[in-house]
Amino acid sequence: GIQRGVFYRRDDGSVWIDLREDGLDEKLVLRSDGTSVYMTQDIGTAIQRFKDFSINRLTYVVGNEQDYHFRVLFLILKKLGYPWADDLYHLSYGMVDLPNGRMKSREGTVVDADDLLDEMEGTARSLSEELGKSEGLSEPEKAKLYQVLGHGALKYYILKVDPRKRMVFNPEESIDFNGNTGPFIQYSHARVRSILRKSEGLSRAWSWADVCLDERSKELIQTIYRFPEVVEQAARTFSPAVVAQFAYDLAKAFNAFYQSNSILNAESEALIAFRIDLSRATASSLKRALELLGIEAPERM
Repeated sequence: GIQRGVFYRRDDGSVWIDLREDGLDEKLVLRSDGTSVYMTQDIGTAIQRFKDFSINRLTYVVGNEQDYHFRVLFLILKKLGYPWADDLYHLSYGMVDLPNGRMKSREGTVVDADDLLDEMEGTARSLSEELGKSEGLSEPEKAKLYQVLGHGALKYYILKVDPRKRMVFNPEESIDFNGNTGPFIQYSHARVRSILRKSEGLSRAWSWADVCLDERSKELIQTIYRFPEVVEQAARTFSPAVVAQFAYDLAKAFNAFYQSNSILNAESEALIAFRIDLSRATASSLKRALELLGIEAPERM
């Protein structure tokens, strides 16, 4: 870097790069005693990763407090002539605050992740028992359900927000069985699976000529049809929030369809078969969307 004029050495022996023409500052890359700084280590690590692994893009998932650091890092690597420097990306995520403010270790307001997960499971237990969501389940099944709901509530509440935005995590809101929450979507999936279990043994024969679609059915089909496009968009924009929004939209669309249409007691066998298949496609898409978010889709609730 020094030989190519990218870096320069000061009188005290330290090595720097001048990025002022690029709208940034001068940056130290090597101390006068020859020891490295964080920037030096990140430069070396990036170079080594592209040497050791067959990769075409490198994404750094780091909080937005390090935005400036990665702007400098990527620019340095580009000035050093590495062709893959344009394929580096900083997924800059916002911080998560509590309802009473920002978490600070000095003030003892940092929440341990394990403690938070335990708290979420406890909240899921209390609310599920209050609403009768776990009736008919064995004790092991109940324990598993509370874990799935608690963890799902936490993951979904965080992932539904664009990762670049700062957010406030409210445990009580996240566990609600109504609204844009993980448990609402999980309950919707369990409802569909219950219908499908009851449909076992019924005729599967139908054709489009035998089916007259109402508006709710059309909306549900159109929502399911969007799924591949949603996944592609989420990957392109590095935003799981897109998948989370789809899962919520699909759960809402199915519930609207369910409220407007009888599935197992429809007017004809063909219509019953069609609505069963539509329900099956809904359950499959809901489960896959939740899996992409790292959330389990319960079969029973």
